[in-house]
Order: sequence, then C-alpha cells, then structure tokens
Amino acid sequence: MIHSMTGYGKAVLQLATKKVTIEIKSLNSKNLDLNTRIPSYYKEKELSVRKRLATKLVRGKVDFSIFVEMTADETSTTVNKGVVNEYMEQLRNIVQTGSSQDVDLLHMAIKMPDALKTEREELDPKEWAEIETGIEKALEEIVQYRKDEAASLEEDFKTRIFNIREALKVIDSLDGDRIQHVKERLRKALTDLKVEVDENRFEQELIYYLEKLDINEEKVRLTNHLEYFLQQLATPESNGKKLGFIVQEIGREINTTGSKANYAPMQKLVIQMKDELEKIKEQILNVL
Repeated sequence: MIHSMTGYGKAVLQLATKKVTIEIKSLNSKNLDLNTRIPSYYKEKELSVRKRLATKLVRGKVDFSIFVEMTADETSTTVNKGVVNEYMEQLRNIVQTGSSQDVDLLHMAIKMPDALKTEREELDPKEWAEIETGIEKALEEIVQYRKDEAASLEEDFKTRIFNIREALKVIDSLDGDRIQHVKERLRKALTDLKVEVDENRFEQELIYYLEKLDINEEKVRLTNHLEYFLQQLATPESNGKKLGFIVQEIGREINTTGSKANYAPMQKLVIQMKDELEKIKEQILNVL
C-alpha cells in the first residue's frame, strides 16, 4: 500500500501551567528534509524527536513545531529591581531637576540591558512524558492523513495503467493493418518512380525494412512493466522511488513504439498513452 508524502498532524495538550501545541506538516521531497522549531528548554530532547520523526515519516519535507503558551499566573521572567533602581537614579542625575516624573524614568529604565531577568526553566520529566504522548498522537494523525491521501492516488494510478493497457490492445490489433499500409506505401512510391523492380529484391528489402519497424518486443516489455507497476502498488510497503523507475521504463517503451509506428492511427494511441503516463509522473513524485 502506497503512502503520500503530503500530510498534517496536530496535538494540543493542556498542562498545569501551559498550553502546548504540537504540529507536523509534510510535503514531497526526494529525501528527508526535517525542520524543527522547539522551545529552548526542550532542546535537549531535539535529537530523540528528530530520530522518531525520521523513523516514522521516512521521506518528505517535514516541518515540526512545538508552541508553548503560558496559562498560569506565574512567569519565569521578573523585573531586576536593583538594576532598574540604579538606572532610574542615574537618569535623575542626568536630568538634574526636581520635576522629572519617575514614571517616565521607569519607561526608559525598563528598556535598558538586564532590566528584566529570566530564570532558565529546567525540563520536567513528567511534563516531557506528556509532550511525547502528544508527539505520538500528532504522528499517528499525519501517518493516517498520508494513507488517506494515497488511497485516491492509488485508484488514479490503476485507472491510468488500465487506460494504457487498453490503448496497447488496440495498437496490437492495428499492427497487421500497419504492416499492410507500409507495404502499399512503398509499392506506390516505386510505381510513382516508374522504374523496373526486381520482385525478389524488393521482397528482401521489404522484410529488412519491416524488421526495423517491428514493435513486438516493445509490446511485450510494456505489458510486463505495466504488470510490475501494479504488483508493486499492491505490496505492503510504499516505495515511490521504485515506482518512479518503473514509470521511466514504461515511458521508454511507449516512446520507442511511437518512433517505429509510421502509422497515424497507431501514433494517436501512442499520444494517448503518453498523456496518461505524464499524469502518473506528476503524482508519483508525491508517493513515499
């Protein structure tokens, strides 16, 4: 079963003093491109988080974020009273008037360096255990999103492979008419030239020419590639890269068939197959 690389997962936790929102977004990419936004007091856990994300999501452009909103009355940032008082005293001395307002001085002092101090918050193991649970929930959501997204892709792939198969069947049925058309066209060209023709030599040259235009090998290989694509689509694991390689081989056989066709009805069918294949190529880039 294939998985899409496009997905979104979210978990919201209400802890004792804060609200924690965990978001994971992913888009298609050739490899794993992982970006994380984690508050500084959770940074020591970043490596383990990245490892977990890489194991679960495997490939894609992944954005992982933890947002924290304080909900308690307490805050880790406090006013450094001693520093602010010293700034205000220095500002009074500069003004040197008795009419200066302390409120105005306070506005100035609070903007000075070190006027505010923030106590570094230590990581609480119990709190992190809850956040890990939230990360797992967000991962489950994005994985399910990827599966649901891939279900529609899989049906689309099957439809387009079926359309290519049907066009190939028509091409096979036209092959006899094509050969007859080529023979008649060559005979007409010789007739128009009004030259004497050695029938034996003509037949030999005709056989040689028709061998160059033979598409039996292309039809067999194309049939096998289409079957192999469907087999890989039905496997338990998702392997977008392998499916991409098979699509390249399908395209090669279709192109060769088109270059050998020399018959308008067959070339129209080749164009239809190319159109279906291009639509597969566009979507295969989003398969994990």
